[in-house]
Amino acid sequence: MNILHLISSPRGGASFSIKLGNAVVEKLQEANPNASLKIHDLTNKPFPHLEEAHLNSFFTPVEQHSPEMIEAIKHSDEAIAELLEADAIVIGVGMYNFSIPSTLKAWIDHIARAGKTFSYSANGPEGLIKGKKVYLAITTGGVYSEGPMKPYDFIEPYLRAVLGFIGMTDVTVIRAEGLNMPEFKEVALDKAIESIAV
Repeated sequence: MNILHLISSPRGGASFSIKLGNAVVEKLQEANPNASLKIHDLTNKPFPHLEEAHLNSFFTPVEQHSPEMIEAIKHSDEAIAELLEADAIVIGVGMYNFSIPSTLKAWIDHIARAGKTFSYSANGPEGLIKGKKVYLAITTGGVYSEGPMKPYDFIEPYLRAVLGFIGMTDVTVIRAEGLNMPEFKEVALDKAIESIAV
């Protein structure tokens, strides 16, 4: 098994999403002792936000690529290759203004490419990245999986939609919630780690 761990928090050792993601990775390694692990910290090695050069390179046939396009598309090609090599993908994601960090969004913008990770046919769009297991390690200061704040959770619905669109539909969500709430914060992370099943 090849494991890819994507880190999207800039908080280093203080990050709950990194701690939860690490716990998922540890469980996978326990279940698969010979597994290889690749860690991609999107804050230390970020993907550039899409600019005209990237989009031009995406929609121009490879044989017509200029040197500038070859350079611009390099990030996307590397990210997709990394994804294709992985059997299990662990994505650590904390809530930023009800959604995902921009570092993770930039990664998604580089992996969601027509003709590479999804295609269109007479039957509609088809995801091309299949046979992957995805774990979303989601951490939030409040409680968003249920109750009055659930409509504000744009992490899980968005990630399920965009990952599913490119073919990754086998998604398990592990949540540590209420990390800024006095009644939950002391036990939230431990409870989430205990719930991990791989």
